[in-house]
Amino acid sequence: MASHSYISISELHPSFSHPNVFGIVIAKTDVRSFPSRKNSDVERFTFGFTIKDSPDFFINVSAWGNQGYINSLADNFRIGDCVTVENPLVSSKDPEKDKFCPATPSPYRLLVVEPHSRVLLCTDMDTVDRLLPLMHLPAKDSVDFYSLGDIVANGQKLDGAAINILAAVKTMGESRQFTTSDGRRGQRLEVKLFDDAVSGFPLVCWEKESIQLLQTLVPREAVLFVADAKISFDSFRGGMVATVTSKSVITVNPDTREAGLLFSFAKQMSESGALDHDEAAEDLPVDSITDVYTVNQLKLKAKEQPETFYGLTYSFISKLDLDSSASKVIRTRWYDRTKVTASFFPSICPCFDLGFFFSSKCRFLLTEDMQSCGNQLCPGGEQPFSGTTGFDLLVDLTDHTGTLQACSLRGATAERTLGCSTDEFIRLTDDQRTALKWKFLLERCKIYLKILPSARTKSGIRGVILACSPADPGEVKQHMSAVLQQL
Repeated sequence: MASHSYISISELHPSFSHPNVFGIVIAKTDVRSFPSRKNSDVERFTFGFTIKDSPDFFINVSAWGNQGYINSLADNFRIGDCVTVENPLVSSKDPEKDKFCPATPSPYRLLVVEPHSRVLLCTDMDTVDRLLPLMHLPAKDSVDFYSLGDIVANGQKLDGAAINILAAVKTMGESRQFTTSDGRRGQRLEVKLFDDAVSGFPLVCWEKESIQLLQTLVPREAVLFVADAKISFDSFRGGMVATVTSKSVITVNPDTREAGLLFSFAKQMSESGALDHDEAAEDLPVDSITDVYTVNQLKLKAKEQPETFYGLTYSFISKLDLDSSASKVIRTRWYDRTKVTASFFPSICPCFDLGFFFSSKCRFLLTEDMQSCGNQLCPGGEQPFSGTTGFDLLVDLTDHTGTLQACSLRGATAERTLGCSTDEFIRLTDDQRTALKWKFLLERCKIYLKILPSARTKSGIRGVILACSPADPGEVKQHMSAVLQQL
């Protein structure tokens, strides 16, 4: 691609004839149809997208035409693709038409119509390499955002407002299809967000294009800057909800200092098991988990359904390092509770409490020589720490079909499984710890699991043990019979 034959977005003007523009798609809406103004029996189809060609300039593009043209055009590219827009009409923004589009710095908008205009995927790799980093630059000022704690604190004062949000992805719900009363099909996806202020906040998305973008993300390993998310009060939940609209622009893992700090915090939270602790109350009761799997079936289902699910398996614990040093078996996590006044409300803080306290959800892992929390985002980081101590184990589960590595066994679940507290464990001799280890390595167990997607494990999934006990021989026999019948 010869760059001189293309006009940059910052230089566009309505007086230009046959302009060609390239950029990376940072937002895109679904295809919609409207009755033609000239003939109400004829439907016109349209969708919009936003392209960016430099850190400071991006522009909205509207495509109009018949059903075949628009559907074919919309299917040709996705958010994150680099495209060239050939021969669009350059026009000034229309306040009425653009109020449902992302806010852009350009005073103009582009119109793509058949048969005059084309939108093609960019094939020049030098141009693509230059454009791709722009996907990680927020569409709004990177420091102009609400933390989830700010949103919770303001409550219904923000009802109906469009705000910018910086938060990490905690869990990904299931995309649900539905049909409206007039026969139109739709979809809905709910993502749970978190930061160092709030452990769970709903983000709802109705647009297929945005849903496809979000579904590529791995929970706990992605930070989002959502520009112009709509905030509303959900009376059913009794709390605030954020919604992605046609005005919203989602930036994944923004290249900003604030996002980098939050990403480090999210990573530490995930690795420390604090998120599992937060979600413990939300987990299914083990009595309601009835689906039985072999290890291989767990792996296969996780590949087919990259969402959190629950199941039980009759397996051996094939790796359980109880005879390691106590510091590798038992971990301490920091917490603090800081009194605040009405005039003190940091934008980044541990969990906001309506009793005018900030209760920490930080729980960073500590070493014995640390005198305070190492979390840069914590307002009490320089204060002497206090902490909670608990088991923090990674175990392997094995049956006749394979091994599921690095499953989490922590906290109260580990105490119930091992039959001792951390204090009692510390007092055990080396021989007693080894004997406790082999008590499990030689026994088949009935293990209730929560399975989550993870990019950090070879299998692509991570198991969290919810309960573990010696397996009943009769149940094992029944399970093995069922497995043999499936072969």
